[in-house]
Amino acid sequence: MLTHPQFDPVALSLGPLSIHWYGLMYIVAFAGIWRLGLYRAHRNPGAWTDEQISDLVFYGAMGAVIGGRLGSVFFYNFDRFLADPIWLFRVWEGGMAFHGGLLGVLAAFAWYSRRLGKPFFETMDFVAPLVPFGLGAGRLGNFIGGELWGRPTDLPWGMVFPYVDALPRHPSQLYQFALEGVALFGLLWWFSSKPRPRCSITGLFGVGYGVFRFFVEFARQPDADIGFIAFDWLTMGQLLSLPMIVIGAAMMVYGYRRDGAVSNAKHQ
Repeated sequence: MLTHPQFDPVALSLGPLSIHWYGLMYIVAFAGIWRLGLYRAHRNPGAWTDEQISDLVFYGAMGAVIGGRLGSVFFYNFDRFLADPIWLFRVWEGGMAFHGGLLGVLAAFAWYSRRLGKPFFETMDFVAPLVPFGLGAGRLGNFIGGELWGRPTDLPWGMVFPYVDALPRHPSQLYQFALEGVALFGLLWWFSSKPRPRCSITGLFGVGYGVFRFFVEFARQPDADIGFIAFDWLTMGQLLSLPMIVIGAAMMVYGYRRDGAVSNAKHQ
């Protein structure tokens, strides 16, 4: 049986300035996505400039943070928001929802693609393989912050979160790091390394994330203020992931039927 290390939430203090681990992992996430984006762009000169990659990361970060926070409020914590509206702005305390962040990123990239005169799914197919790096960093931030713990388990790697209770629980944050971060990154990086029809890479991201998240939810403790949505097992995370799986699969089918083996290499 393991015990959560109970990290100090403050990673670094510089006088009156405190840098929290949660915020630091966001910096790691966006910095890593930026470097990976430059690497992909340099492999295919002319498709994306360094300045465009920097702008993509900036607008994506804004969409992820704003959308993620609003998603956390409206999907999971609306009662808390009504009781304490200022909580909306205390991002360093945690409370971000992936599905809300995804909607924010989609909106930001739709706007930026239109500004550049690029097809929306050209942008999304370029960005999709980069996103799991950020997701992995975010899940490590969840683990360090001791949030989003798992359900009780008798497995040998069960972990006690002392600030919750004395029960060994699934370290579900690490499951999500392994699946949504490492495994999804490897899958998308491999898939996008060869010519693929437009929409198919974005579609695979939706299917991959949706499936991984759906199954991890069986090990993750449901949100206390929501519990199960239906059937005594369906969680909000699963409910929000189902459309991702369906839409992602439809996008892949559409891409292959429309373009067959048309290469997307020039867009990468």
